[in-house]
Amino acid sequence: MMKCKDATHLMSEALDRPLGRAERMRLGLHLLFCGGCRAFRQQMDFLRLATRRFLERND
Repeated sequence: MMKCKDATHLMSEALDRPLGRAERMRLGLHLLFCGGCRAFRQQMDFLRLATRRFLERND
């Protein structure tokens, strides 16, 4: 099974490029079993949305 370090790295990579099918499957499987990584992903999503909204307000 994928380690949390590898999962968080893939989640970060996914911000810059589309993940391949195998990467998505491995990450998805890891996220099914790892609450810590699911929380990390939610935090990343929140920060991305907050940053986007901040930039939209200050244009």
